[in-house]
Amino acid sequence: MLRPQPASWFEVLAARDDVAVVLEAIARTGAAELEARPHAVAPQPLHGLRDGLTRYAELERRYASYWPGERTPSPACAAPATVLERGIAQIGAWSEHAEPLIQSLQRLERERAELLLWQRVLDVPDATLPDSALIPSPGPLLVLRLLVFPDSRIAPIPDEVLARHFEIDGRAHLLALGPEEAVQALCRHAAGKAESHEVPDWLLGGAEAAKARVAARLSAVEAELGRLRGNLARHNATYELSRTLGDVDRVRWLTLHASAIDTGMLFTWITGWTSDRSRIAAAMEHCGARALPRFPARPADLTPPLLLRNPWWARPFEVFSRALGMPARNEADPTQLLAVVVPLLFGYMFGDAGQGLVLIAAGMLLARRWPLARLLIAGGISAVAFGFAFGSVFSLEGVLSPLWLHPLEAPLPVLVVPLVGGAVLLMLGLAINGVEAYWRGAIREWLPGEGGVLLAYLGIVLAFVHPAGPAIALAGAALHVAGSLWLERRARAALTGLLTLLERLARISINTLSFARVGAFALAHAGLSAAIVALAEAADSAWLKLAALVLGNAVVIVLEALVVSVQTTRLVLFEFFTRFFIGSGRVFQPLPPPPFTSQEA
Repeated sequence: MLRPQPASWFEVLAARDDVAVVLEAIARTGAAELEARPHAVAPQPLHGLRDGLTRYAELERRYASYWPGERTPSPACAAPATVLERGIAQIGAWSEHAEPLIQSLQRLERERAELLLWQRVLDVPDATLPDSALIPSPGPLLVLRLLVFPDSRIAPIPDEVLARHFEIDGRAHLLALGPEEAVQALCRHAAGKAESHEVPDWLLGGAEAAKARVAARLSAVEAELGRLRGNLARHNATYELSRTLGDVDRVRWLTLHASAIDTGMLFTWITGWTSDRSRIAAAMEHCGARALPRFPARPADLTPPLLLRNPWWARPFEVFSRALGMPARNEADPTQLLAVVVPLLFGYMFGDAGQGLVLIAAGMLLARRWPLARLLIAGGISAVAFGFAFGSVFSLEGVLSPLWLHPLEAPLPVLVVPLVGGAVLLMLGLAINGVEAYWRGAIREWLPGEGGVLLAYLGIVLAFVHPAGPAIALAGAALHVAGSLWLERRARAALTGLLTLLERLARISINTLSFARVGAFALAHAGLSAAIVALAEAADSAWLKLAALVLGNAVVIVLEALVVSVQTTRLVLFEFFTRFFIGSGRVFQPLPPPPFTSQEA
């Protein structure tokens, strides 16, 4: 158990024109949270950027889909205003020459989308188009439209309109043939609900011929699109668009995180908090900018964010503390204690050596993509250990001799042990509360108050196994009542203190009984395992026996892993944490890295 540690204060003195590169290097460490010094001056290098960034946003809305996805800013340092002005000019020059290419691309992309639509329509048997000979040309009397709705629902169809309805990918398609006025009314009624497409004349007169014409035109459009995209890529390279966009993106990113930049005529101060001084120093050494880091004492009127410093084996269990907030400086971080308690609770309820090995394997496979899966590894190891204690492997109890007992043969000890463990855990929570009071300098108030409750509860627990228990409980009660008298200096406080003590002891006793569910789930697990074995033994063939065991164990692993995880989390957060945890600390929030790829100098 450790106290959260405050982050270190850092300051970087950099040349004013290098501020973007320096801030980017700091962000890429993942170990810095920016905060301005008291009375910091507004960042001068960022003045006058609003108009340029507005113009860039307009260009981005128009051309973003035709810009290269990879952005690599130049390693050279320059003033942000200069970089932005130069970048906007370069993008503007690029757009003048790229506009004809983009217009041609957009026209062909629209045509390609239309051809793909008709290709899908022609593949549907119910979508057979009428023969062009049956429709007067050029169509002043009858018109043919295709309406595509967002789902399977269609609009009401007028009586004078002939319609053919079919679905493609869950969307309703409606071919409507009729007088122009009626079809237009149908289209107006479906406006906002459906896309309207005019059926080209060259599609009419035979499905096979229409398919061939669509395929031929689609092939030609794809070839032309490829040629135009190649021309645009060469055009982008000519104007060094990837580098230009990266430079402008760097300036825009800089403006979003400029609150901790304090600027003078020649130099800029970047200040904040760091979780690792060495990474900040190394970043400044290798970024190629003119920058000097220093790590002085923090300003007295700033509150530092806090860090949890735990060994590697305990870090996955920080998720429990973070679920309720960051412990404050005078609060305990129980992560290392939880690294022992949580696996014990989980394994006791999931005591099976074979199923535990499956959980370990699943945790190892998922840990890289899902960090929380590391908890499965610890829980699986504990499940294996309790599997040997209970003599259970893949629900079979005759394979291993139990090192302790079979749960179904001796249910009472299985229920009692978690109650004892729960009582110890709750007393630890009360003791941690006392340690926190000592850190706050309030131990004199805690001893006669919460200290009396802890002593009385300890006496009640010991009373079941030792004759000194009642005396200890009475001593705790006397301490609590005397403490109430001492704190309030009124005779009535004695009665109030006694009633408060009784209420607290009743509540903590109920919390202790909550741990009986750990034993109950261990018995339920054993009962379910016995049912699986009984089902397998009732099967007629060896294959059916094997299938029953495999499927039964799979159900147990998936279902109970979820249920046991929920129960463990509940006991930790609502029974243990409530004794001492508040979570009022400030969380360390690293500066996010820029959304582009840096190029080394």
